[in-house]
Amino acid sequence: MNFFEKFIDSFDAFFQGMLLTIELTVVSIFIAIFIGLLFAFFKISNIKPLTWIADLYIFLIRGTPLIAQIFIFYYGLTSINMPMFAAVVLGLAVHNGAYIAEIFRGAIQSIEKGQMEAGRSLGMTASLTMRRIILPQAFKRAIPPLGNQFIIALKDSSLAAFIGMYELFNVATTYGSNHYDYMTYLLIVSIYYLILVFIFTLVVRLLEKRLEASE
Repeated sequence: MNFFEKFIDSFDAFFQGMLLTIELTVVSIFIAIFIGLLFAFFKISNIKPLTWIADLYIFLIRGTPLIAQIFIFYYGLTSINMPMFAAVVLGLAVHNGAYIAEIFRGAIQSIEKGQMEAGRSLGMTASLTMRRIILPQAFKRAIPPLGNQFIIALKDSSLAAFIGMYELFNVATTYGSNHYDYMTYLLIVSIYYLILVFIFTLVVRLLEKRLEASE
């Protein structure tokens, strides 16, 4: 079979793998946003122990490879019968949360300090000022780097193949092994990743334009 015939013949398997890849990415990023926001608040907190916890978390996660983290979560949590999907999602979420924490920290600290003072002068509490004035602006500024992190998370989800999850990359290696033609199926899976990255990039750009128009 030529390249096109192999692409069509493997479509169903790759499509199912693509759906699993999207699910892994979306769920893990959703959780990572909450983790990142929490540790971003720890980082900018005046409470030193919280700052130390955030610094340690970010240092450990950014200083160790994602594949090792996935293995630790998977083999460490299977003893409590955690499903493979949940273990991989947790590993990806904790990993991306460290980077998202720095994104949110930078975005929050980029807002002029006078805005917090203005909110307090109107009788708002610090937490209310943060929620209603600072965070909406910080979120808008964080959209571009968050979009980049989302794309990175999408590609990083391919590491789930190394613990046996049948996502996009695992489909490619399985077909390559069965047909003794790794190159063709690696090229095919690259096309699927390019399509997903293009779609996610488009969504991020549309969101940026919508936020710019709302201003």
